[in-house]
Amino acid sequence: MHQELNNLYPKLDLLPNLSVREPTMIATAIRPNLFLDLKQNLRRFRKQHFSSWCPNSGLTQYLNKNTKAAPLAVFRILFGLLMLIAVIRFWYNGWIEKLYIDPLFHFHYSGFSFIDASSSPVYLLFVLSGISAAFVCFGYKYRIAIIVFFFSFTWIELLDKTTYLNHYYFVSVIAFILMFLPAHCTFSIDAFRHDDLRYEFIPSWNIDILKLMLAIVYIYAGLAKLNSDWMFHAMPLSLWLPSKFEVPLLGSWMHEKWMHYLFSWAGAIYDIFIVALLLCKSTRLFGFAAVVIFHLLTRVLFPIGMFPYIMIAASLIFFSPSWHLRILNKLTTLFGINGDVFSNGKRTSFGRPPSISLILLSAFMCFQLIFPLRHFIFPGNVYWTERGYRFSWRVMLMEKTGYANFKIVNGVTGNRFYIQNGDFLTAFQEKQMATQPDFILEYGKFLGKHFAEQGHEHVEVYVESYVALNGRASQPYVRSDVDLMKTTYTKLCNQYLTPFNE
Repeated sequence: MHQELNNLYPKLDLLPNLSVREPTMIATAIRPNLFLDLKQNLRRFRKQHFSSWCPNSGLTQYLNKNTKAAPLAVFRILFGLLMLIAVIRFWYNGWIEKLYIDPLFHFHYSGFSFIDASSSPVYLLFVLSGISAAFVCFGYKYRIAIIVFFFSFTWIELLDKTTYLNHYYFVSVIAFILMFLPAHCTFSIDAFRHDDLRYEFIPSWNIDILKLMLAIVYIYAGLAKLNSDWMFHAMPLSLWLPSKFEVPLLGSWMHEKWMHYLFSWAGAIYDIFIVALLLCKSTRLFGFAAVVIFHLLTRVLFPIGMFPYIMIAASLIFFSPSWHLRILNKLTTLFGINGDVFSNGKRTSFGRPPSISLILLSAFMCFQLIFPLRHFIFPGNVYWTERGYRFSWRVMLMEKTGYANFKIVNGVTGNRFYIQNGDFLTAFQEKQMATQPDFILEYGKFLGKHFAEQGHEHVEVYVESYVALNGRASQPYVRSDVDLMKTTYTKLCNQYLTPFNE
């Protein structure tokens, strides 16, 4: 390293024995413009070393590879449109009041307890999400719109842990990625009005990063299905499908055991291999047909909202730029817009050193690859303890029912009374709370604090809880002799959950 710096600026050898305690000698020995020259040489040094790290035959060439921006434009349009529909649907069905306004208590994500529905402008957040989603769709004030959408939608998602769904998390992830991509550079109001924002070609990695994110979702969802309950016992589908006897064509078979195994195995195979089918040109149409059939069938069988449509729309990103361009040309013709203005031949390039956007997105994708695997560092069955279960693309893998009865005890006198959970929680919240350790602990601490503020002394909180997982007999869950006021989440999961009985 010393030799590299000497090569970078040989004058530094004039000061081999100077100490940082001798500023006068340093100032005398160094000529006035040394620091300016040093800055320029350091910049050259960084470029040279980056070039050696990214040889022209490898990563640099890929990062400088361009493709037409049409797929990203179609992705932006469909994403914004579906998010707008989702916000309107949520408001229309009265779920804002039911999930965020009416409950007296809300469960918080670890590290985000400062986000609370009672102190948040909930309606304003939905208005911002809806308007910004429309702006994203049309590509109007895109940079501001996608940032507003990401923060408002994610804020809503963090209001209550009870409402966690994988597709809400997926929307936040995609919105975060889109904040760094030039999705408005073509077929957008911004590009139509501003020539300096208009590009026909963009770096290929702008498209590939969305493909990678979809691959992570599907493959991790498929790998999570490779467990004994799903593959060898067809659970929890054996519990859910018999009630779907009214489904057209397939309804009469929904009680058959072979149908439960067929759906289980087909779901695992689909998740693991669908991206490979979409990436290969010769199998792409077959793969997309599988996407449509799988997600529409899922929508018929299970009430999972907008997720099937979001995944169908997102899967279009695997089609060729020419295919997307035909769609965009039809849209411009439909709305009477001159689409030729977007065919200007301009292209963006990766450049060196790497942009902040590329660095941040690279780090983010590394996080997405690692974070779903965190359950391996925790002891116990992930479906029992649920440590590492969320944010890991485990989709519809378990049916968990439970019962939790809380009692408040005076630690000195022994006086006690039991809690009616309905006095504090909605039915939906109570159902979620009874089967998840972090919910039980947070609710228990809330109860202890609440009754201490009501004047009760020496408050201790205990819970009698039982949980049934994927059709098994109900088992004791949290040890009933543990004061929830004096324990932590880590201790609760590691020491105070009863062992899972297979």
